[in-house]
Amino acid sequence: MYRLGMASSEDLLNSKLPDVTVGIGVGKDRGSVEYSASKYPGKVVIYDDPVSLVDDLVSGKIDAAVRGNMSSSVVLPILKQKLGLDELERVVVLEPKGGRMFCMAPVGIDEGWTKEQKMDLVRKSMPLLKALGLGNRVAIMSGGREDDMGRNENVDRTILDAREIVPVLCSEGYDAYDAQILLEDVVDEADLVIAPDGISGNIIFRALHFIGGAAALGAPVINTDRVFVDTSRAKADYVDCIALAMKLTEKII
Repeated sequence: MYRLGMASSEDLLNSKLPDVTVGIGVGKDRGSVEYSASKYPGKVVIYDDPVSLVDDLVSGKIDAAVRGNMSSSVVLPILKQKLGLDELERVVVLEPKGGRMFCMAPVGIDEGWTKEQKMDLVRKSMPLLKALGLGNRVAIMSGGREDDMGRNENVDRTILDAREIVPVLCSEGYDAYDAQILLEDVVDEADLVIAPDGISGNIIFRALHFIGGAAALGAPVINTDRVFVDTSRAKADYVDCIALAMKLTEKII
């Protein structure tokens, strides 16, 4: 029987983390990065140079990497090029105040625009959910309620996408359901939330994190076997992001 995962960021921080080395990038705010690294003595290497950070991750010199407050416009293209990827697929880990941890995608404005891309995000996210101790409840969101069909062609497209995606995922064994536009429900009901598209996913993330105060533990890249956790430069510290990166180095079967 399905059981909703109840993992929290506190569970992650208090868990036994593997003995690995994590690299973290530094930008203008060196203090927050140095503070975060100090919480893991001897296990975190600070990088000023994005090329060195990515090279050491790809070569295996470090076991995982966290962007820290290094510029995304600089480090992410390097990561993409060094890994030979056409795009980076990311899933953000969120925990609303007083709520439970869940994952959400797409969060890049150019991601998740087709039914195939959304289903691929679900499939590739499962190891992340399992690593975090979450369940497998997947909410496929759309731009409106069912009875909004016919009001706007863009909204209609997302509603039709959800109708088609859910049966396919269920046939593959995923516990997926059509969540419509009801974000207020999915934050309590789902372990993985698939937004209607990359723009709305990015807006949902920004509203929950920057306005609503939800904790953002970072956005792991899920279309590579290298552990890279993307982060926001607005964070006060990266202690939880480093813990997440360490946790994801464990092989989940």
